[in-house]
Amino acid sequence: MPKEQASRPGTVVVTGASAGVGRATANAFARRGWRVALIARGAERLEAARREAEAAGAPQALALPADVADAAALRAAADRAAGSLGGIDVWVNNAMATVFSKVRDITPEEFRRVTEVTYLGTVHGTLAALDHMRPRDRGTIVQVGSALSYRAIPLQAAYCGAKFAIRGFTDSLRSELLREGSRIRLTMVQLPAVNTPQFDWSRSHMPRRAQPVPPIHQPGPVAERIVQAALAAPRELWVGWPSLQVILGAMLAPGLMDRMLARQAYDGQMTEEPERPRPDNLFAPAPDGQGAQGRFGHRSRTRVPAFDPALLRAAAGLAGGLLLPLLLRGLTPNRPPPRRLRLPGWR
Repeated sequence: MPKEQASRPGTVVVTGASAGVGRATANAFARRGWRVALIARGAERLEAARREAEAAGAPQALALPADVADAAALRAAADRAAGSLGGIDVWVNNAMATVFSKVRDITPEEFRRVTEVTYLGTVHGTLAALDHMRPRDRGTIVQVGSALSYRAIPLQAAYCGAKFAIRGFTDSLRSELLREGSRIRLTMVQLPAVNTPQFDWSRSHMPRRAQPVPPIHQPGPVAERIVQAALAAPRELWVGWPSLQVILGAMLAPGLMDRMLARQAYDGQMTEEPERPRPDNLFAPAPDGQGAQGRFGHRSRTRVPAFDPALLRAAAGLAGGLLLPLLLRGLTPNRPPPRRLRLPGWR
């Protein structure tokens, strides 16, 4: 799968594009001169995002209202995007839904809806993208994941389960594409906490208002890393120091992480402000008016590093290869070499 195939401006489709990370990602591509198709449920906010993408530099921007949980609607949106904008070069699966709640308080209907939007929405988007990429044997599909796809946290069981499922689905599909000799590329971007409006419109059963677990990052710099992944297509890209720490912690010390999150992540996802009755976006579009950023701008970082785990593994292997002889030498007692045992026929 060649790394250079998405380097020139083409057509990108972004789901969940009316606000938050999706809207910021559409604008990041628009600034580079890409044609942009935006998919989300809320028609008014989606149209505002389309105009914003045009103002940012997109030569064409298309608003396509659709629910990613509806496979047929998403395929129809993909057909319109490809027909109007000249094919699909990059598809970004970003749409998500969550419920802030203890597991025991989440209804089966809420579990189903979070799964249909966050996991099945990604599956539907991937299949729709493949319909248009396979005949051309090129294109890049970006799965917007989370550090929570490696390390689940309390109060977001439905969302974490869906993000874990996306990672499994993506790894399975990647192997199939490799077996086919396909030039279509898959990449998954694992995000840290981001300052988006989701914490004002996600459903919550908690007594206090939701917040991202600090440190928090602005959506603009995070969107730039998503574009980076789309252009270079590493197997994965871990965005932000917190993602690196959480993922490595989950791999190296899962029991310790369990206990730490039990102590810290419960209150860490709530502010001191009481939650009040409000509309949410689980089964219907959120109220209009929100853009890319949420209410935590004063606490959010404007720069975010990114780490390719393949490079991290290579560096770790190199360091281990260099250090292992030194460690072994340090562990070997300083004693004279043993006398050779001579037996008949042996030298």
